[in-house]
Amino acid sequence: MRNDMVNRTDAAVTRWMSKNGLILLRISIGVVFFWFGILKFFPGLSPATDIATRTIETLTFGIVTGKVALVLLAALEVVIGAALISGVFLKATLLLLLFQMIGTVTPVFLFPSEVFTQIPYAPTLEGQYIIKNIIIVSAAFVLWAANDGSGRGAVEGTDRGAADGSGRDAVEGTDRGAADRSDKGLNQDRA
Repeated sequence: MRNDMVNRTDAAVTRWMSKNGLILLRISIGVVFFWFGILKFFPGLSPATDIATRTIETLTFGIVTGKVALVLLAALEVVIGAALISGVFLKATLLLLLFQMIGTVTPVFLFPSEVFTQIPYAPTLEGQYIIKNIIIVSAAFVLWAANDGSGRGAVEGTDRGAADGSGRDAVEGTDRGAADRSDKGLNQDRA
């Protein structure tokens, strides 16, 4: 009896996460980009201002400097954030995000003594700020793979199953239909 209730609860939670997880992932990354971008418009509010400005100056060989560099970066992050939150132009937005992430990781190579207290294993606060972007890049890959190109796709909570109707997830080969079958008692061997 208790096991049945646990299984039903698990199935319901799994269905909810399957339906909403990608949308929440997209929106949460958008909020982070929008928020951090807005901070860069106001001097002294973003801890990444100095290293970001110097990185852009170095990458553009001094053509884009100081406040202009920071305003361009802030605008890019706000646009990426707003587009992710709204869900418009998702693949173009993800390309911008990945482009921005390439710029974000370059201080590791350009200014390693500022990114690490002990190279390569003890990052400074700025280094931690950069390294956590691995998660954002991975999430962008997931969002890209889940988008079917129509602007809706799996990211908007539509069917994520394989085209053959098997209920198998094309990305990992996992069985997304397992939660539904467990509700009906059809998935007895589920671990």
